[in-house]
Amino acid sequence: MNVIKDWFTRYFADPQTILLTVLLLLGLGTVLFVGDLIAPVLVSLVLAYLLEGIVRKLVDIGARRDRCILVVYILFLATLFIIILGLSPLLWTQVADLIGEMPTYLRRGQSMLMSLPQNYSFISEGQISEVVQLMQQKIAGQGQYLLSLSLSSIPGLFTLIIYFILVPLLVFFFLKDKDLLLKWFISFLPQERKLSSRIWDDVNLQIGNYIRGKFWEILAVGGATFIAFAFMGLKYSVLLSVIVGFSVLVPFIGAAVVTLPVAMVGFFQFGWSSEFAWVMGVYGIIQALDGNILVPLLFSEVVNLHPVAIIVAVLFFGGIWGFLGIFFAIPLATLVSAIINAWPRPDEIVE
Repeated sequence: MNVIKDWFTRYFADPQTILLTVLLLLGLGTVLFVGDLIAPVLVSLVLAYLLEGIVRKLVDIGARRDRCILVVYILFLATLFIIILGLSPLLWTQVADLIGEMPTYLRRGQSMLMSLPQNYSFISEGQISEVVQLMQQKIAGQGQYLLSLSLSSIPGLFTLIIYFILVPLLVFFFLKDKDLLLKWFISFLPQERKLSSRIWDDVNLQIGNYIRGKFWEILAVGGATFIAFAFMGLKYSVLLSVIVGFSVLVPFIGAAVVTLPVAMVGFFQFGWSSEFAWVMGVYGIIQALDGNILVPLLFSEVVNLHPVAIIVAVLFFGGIWGFLGIFFAIPLATLVSAIINAWPRPDEIVE
């Protein structure tokens, strides 16, 4: 007990560390226990962060903030309607077409597997049969899951409609009343909060840069992938470009996982041919340009984290909060890093 008491006294003797700990616990508890209920608020905050960067750049060149907010918000609504009315139906059509062609792909894949023992003596027909049987069981299980998902999709549809109503409204008020809302929130905090303010200023900058950078990265990678795949005549180019674009949300892992559907569609359409090689070559070039040029350019102001820390953050926060946890894995890891670096050491005094 004395060891724990001494440790607590050394690292929590300063009142500001107590305040920071309370704020972190309140934030964590809010997300854990009511995160699902306030999900539209969290989504709106992400979008407001994104649009705030555009508004601030327009204000910096001399425009009035209220007019900038109006213009940016109208463009946001126009983009939202284009996605809903233009991209979503096309995306849904390609998903339905892909599901319809899956039996054909599976039969071709099964035929290729059954021919392996003829070409490779160390592979037996019994092993192939076990693999095929396992695949059939997995596919049957996924089919039952999709059926149950379709039967329970009506509540999800109402939730989606609520999102489309609430999120644009909340985004507008977050932009319009940003200073007022921040002032209201700060009014509940103690006057002496230098440690918390220093960490917040750092993390706020990092999160803003990260969200805006990820948006442009998704747009650039997805757009380049669509142009390349459509030019080469690859099926499901819209669906694949959306998947490739959103794969950048999961560093390292996303690019590796999304390679499988791209390779599968390209192989079943073109076979072992030069067209298939071109598809995979262009896809590899896009991934290389993203990792070596686009990411350093967009995230030059974001704190560098070790790849191990990024992977651990993605696995940990993604396991806790799902998609939002994956999206915010790097900002949350940055928050943890900022807290560790700014936390007063026993020989330091926070004034």
